[in-house]
Amino acid sequence: MDSFQTVLRFFMNQKATIGYSFMALLTIGGERVFSMVSFQCPCNREQNFAYGLTFLLGPAAVLLVLGLFFSTRLWRLYTGCCLNPMKLCPRGNCFGCLRAFMSIFSGACVAPIMWLCVALLNGTFYECAVSGLDDNVVVDHFCKNKTLACREELAGVPCERPKLPKDERMELLLMLRAQSQILGWSVIIIAAVVGLLGACYTNCRSKVSFLQLTFWKRYVEKEKEHFDAFALEYATKLAERNLQSFFENKDPAPFPFPNHKAWEEISAHYTFSRSEQYYSTLQRYVERTDRDFTPEKRPVMDLERGMEMH
Repeated sequence: MDSFQTVLRFFMNQKATIGYSFMALLTIGGERVFSMVSFQCPCNREQNFAYGLTFLLGPAAVLLVLGLFFSTRLWRLYTGCCLNPMKLCPRGNCFGCLRAFMSIFSGACVAPIMWLCVALLNGTFYECAVSGLDDNVVVDHFCKNKTLACREELAGVPCERPKLPKDERMELLLMLRAQSQILGWSVIIIAAVVGLLGACYTNCRSKVSFLQLTFWKRYVEKEKEHFDAFALEYATKLAERNLQSFFENKDPAPFPFPNHKAWEEISAHYTFSRSEQYYSTLQRYVERTDRDFTPEKRPVMDLERGMEMH
């Protein structure tokens, strides 16, 4: 039993690494499916570049949008900011808000960068895109010391075209693939260096020590886990109480529930301050001595949005 708990604790501590590894496997699998099933280079000078670039950058753009869409931190900052712009920069801390957005964006870029790296290392999409460029510099670079047919049939290199000698086609194909792989490794190196520099800068500018920062991260994770559990439990109890009141045709029993102002305060973006020694907006709220325990007023339904407003 102790061995099982040790293994479970190890996987829980390494869940970020496991998540990124799983994401990498999905990216590799998705790229292989695209290359083998849906991707068919037209081998046409007018279409190669647009077609290859769409398959190279299109999925990366979709993954970026999905990464932002499923970011809880982004929606926590953005929700309600049109009606209350100060939610984006509480206490006038615009730099902290900008840093939060950069952190959210960098987290959403992980999957797109993985896709670009895998796609470039494979080379299929890059070969199709670059072979369709009708630029004299590009054509002169690939067709230097080649036959005249090279300039005319460069767009057909990703496909087996009989007009181009086999040896010449393979040489051009290897050049395109080598450039694609060089770009892929360049993206990997740049992403690794930027990530390392970002981590170094963040830790260097940290207002707390390494161990306290580690504790802070653990606390935020646990608070989120328990908040989800408490929210599910209380939502279930409130639903049962309302349904019981409806079907039994009687007044509902009193139910303690945070008011609207309390929800707003714990949903705000939190920045650490040495003078407060809190680790989240929730902790800052519950430790206040002047908390407002006024029950929430009866909400009014906004028919246009289908949401409850006050």
